[in-house]
Amino acid sequence: MSHTVDSNDLNILHNPQALRSWKDGLTAEPYRSYLYAYPHKTAYRALASKLLSELWSQEMADTYFLYMHIPFCGARCGFCNLFTLPDKRADVHAEYVDALERQAAQWAPFIQKKPVARFAIGGGTPTLLEPVQLARLFHIAQDVIGLDPAQVSISVETSPETVTAERLAILQSRQVDRVSMGIQSFISSEAEAIYRPQKPQEVERALEQLKQYRFPILNLDLIYGLPGQTMASWLYSLDKALSYEPEEIFIYPLYTREHTIVKPEQIRQSGEDHRVSFYRAARERLLAQGYTQYSMRRFAKAAAGSGKKLLPYSCQEEGMIGLGCGARSYTRNVHYSSRYSVGRAATASIIADYVAAADYSHADYGLVLSKDDQQRRFILKALLHMEGLALSSYLERFAASALVDYPELNLLLHTDLAVIEHDVLRLTDEGLMYSDAIGDWFISPDIRALMESCDLA
Repeated sequence: MSHTVDSNDLNILHNPQALRSWKDGLTAEPYRSYLYAYPHKTAYRALASKLLSELWSQEMADTYFLYMHIPFCGARCGFCNLFTLPDKRADVHAEYVDALERQAAQWAPFIQKKPVARFAIGGGTPTLLEPVQLARLFHIAQDVIGLDPAQVSISVETSPETVTAERLAILQSRQVDRVSMGIQSFISSEAEAIYRPQKPQEVERALEQLKQYRFPILNLDLIYGLPGQTMASWLYSLDKALSYEPEEIFIYPLYTREHTIVKPEQIRQSGEDHRVSFYRAARERLLAQGYTQYSMRRFAKAAAGSGKKLLPYSCQEEGMIGLGCGARSYTRNVHYSSRYSVGRAATASIIADYVAAADYSHADYGLVLSKDDQQRRFILKALLHMEGLALSSYLERFAASALVDYPELNLLLHTDLAVIEHDVLRLTDEGLMYSDAIGDWFISPDIRALMESCDLA
């Protein structure tokens, strides 16, 4: 349900009772959706074919973010609706990396005019690849694209069962700065409840091995609101993660979506949803341990020295070049990717088409951003993080006032969900807690209609 207010009729701002009602409606469903990119990928549709060399020649970003997507994992977790396929076959992986290298070779000429500042390998589970294929990904980045690892912040995702000395040695030799591992829970029954084949002993073995390699940033992901989870078990998992002294921790509320195994009714225990209380307890514990909060999810400490100037990990930037099936690319005016699905058969078909392709020079699936899309994206990318929206930056980019273009933002100010300090519109602590609801509320009617009509089968 959208709580968007007509921009032309904001009499609600002068009606305390109506304001309370609006806020109650917004915060009653705090985990309505996780809007980690805007416009969301479910808004993408078939495009009139666009030649990528022309598209990127017009891009205004000063540097690029190179992202490689490996759409394979050992098993699909019960909460997952990502573009990924459970497939452990080494020959399938090798054919995929062959295709990724062909794609990179075709893209290299038009993306070598600006430096790559960030490089990330995600999935799926990139470290599911055999070591020889994992090493090839770095060869592609350096020798085909031209990335300089001494100047680039490099991040790689992994999972406990794929952490081995041979793979970690490859990551270390390739100057990886950040290793991110999804744990979700240290309790077997909670992992089983989300269909995650993981034992605490395997997680602890992987963490102990990771710590031996001393990557500048170890990031751990945890989920709260799992079926059967209690406050005590949630804080046990959080404290267990903290005992390994990670430089970053991301805490995610459990989401249930279309085509996922875990269903909404499994989150509620005795008719209650405890995710807000779990969030509050975790935030308090993390702040007490010296972490700084950067968003509803991200808490971090200073990284260990690496000899590089490390940039914060952020994978939704303009100038993001997505290699691989399922990867998205972002220019200022056009977002594009391969087709997207959650269903196994459709995902396998999309990957097969990618692997069989000979020409990767055009974008034919994505979204041409309207001015409204660009403005909302700019606002949300800033507002949903601690740094907030610099109103002068919006004025400089769009030659207008954000609060004039979107007067409904005043609702956040009048309900204590946001404040303006030093020309920055920033969410309060309460507003940050409800940032998922705020992001959903701010989706435009046109984008919402596209999202709701998307078939993910």
